[in-house]
Amino acid sequence: MRMTIGLAAAALTACSSGTSTAAEDRVSPGRPFEVEELATFEEPWAGAFVPGTNVLFVTEKVGGLRWIDVKDGRQGRVTEGLPTIDYGGQGGLGDIAFSPTYAVENPGNVYLTWVEGGQDGMRGAVLGRGHILCEGDDRCRLSGLEVLWRQVKTQGRGHFSHRIAFSPDGQFLFLTSGDRQKGEPAQDFETNLGKVLRLTLDGKPAPGNPWEEMGGRAAEFWSMGHRNMLGIEFAPDGRLWAIEMGPRGGDELNLIEAGKNYGWPEVSEGSEYSGIGIPAHDTRPGFVPPKAFWNPSLSPGGFTIYDGDLFEGWKGDAILGGLSGEALVRVDLDGDGATKLDRWDFGERLRAVIEGPDGALYILTDGNEGELLRLTPSG
Repeated sequence: MRMTIGLAAAALTACSSGTSTAAEDRVSPGRPFEVEELATFEEPWAGAFVPGTNVLFVTEKVGGLRWIDVKDGRQGRVTEGLPTIDYGGQGGLGDIAFSPTYAVENPGNVYLTWVEGGQDGMRGAVLGRGHILCEGDDRCRLSGLEVLWRQVKTQGRGHFSHRIAFSPDGQFLFLTSGDRQKGEPAQDFETNLGKVLRLTLDGKPAPGNPWEEMGGRAAEFWSMGHRNMLGIEFAPDGRLWAIEMGPRGGDELNLIEAGKNYGWPEVSEGSEYSGIGIPAHDTRPGFVPPKAFWNPSLSPGGFTIYDGDLFEGWKGDAILGGLSGEALVRVDLDGDGATKLDRWDFGERLRAVIEGPDGALYILTDGNEGELLRLTPSG
């Protein structure tokens, strides 16, 4: 096999909006799917299929990058050229996304995110881009890796976020940048923490961004007032959605719109870990409330918006994986509204949810021996 792959280095107060809800997920009496274990990985974090193939690349937070052909079971890994990462806490190798211009016959770029260290314990997320070449066996190499964007560095090992989504027209890259557990930077125009960013495919501020005229880092912003967004996806109708971990409770599903402020840390549907309350969104109407939220926490680690036909009636629904919630959750997205539908308990932490080319769902569980599970309809 010769395969060239472009790789880039990435229950308190209810909200005022009628589409927001903290109602308990409906625990479904039975699973409408069969579960098959395909492989195990060391702390898997994200995955993406090579366009037009059955090959799934999986990032391991400890720094590994591996692939599996989900149809025939062949496996391999990238053994050369991976970036040096700062591993620990929530930091390490992060997201992976194939360029919208990618084609197997004429491979384009793939984007990768990771955490890099600096002086005096400073750390930050990085977005990079490169290529992978696999020839003849299960070993591949990464070449041409270039850094396109850097998160403002600060101390700590949490809330990097660094999830990637491409616009439906393939012109822009959306990137989540967490608040790094600092809170206040999410409202600061001089730092890119706590923001959703819209960038060119080369990692530059995209033209026409809401705060473009301010210049500096603000020119990158698409929205602000976010905490820790571990998923960002476009729905089939072109709307952009993100999942966000709240503090103690208050996990959010947000419809992301240009120039909007989602309120963190000024408002939340959760509370501080100490138990101290935080004003709810309906106390500050200038901030955008979530379309759905979870209290107690689900701790959403990743999600997909289903666009396949294998699961009948699921097209356009958000499928979320819970870490502390240890469950798979389905949410109906109808225009700009969201309604919770189902919750299936798994008894283990779910890190990522990926839609396969066959319409099956592929789940990565969290941990040192994280599993790759394939979900297909039962019956």
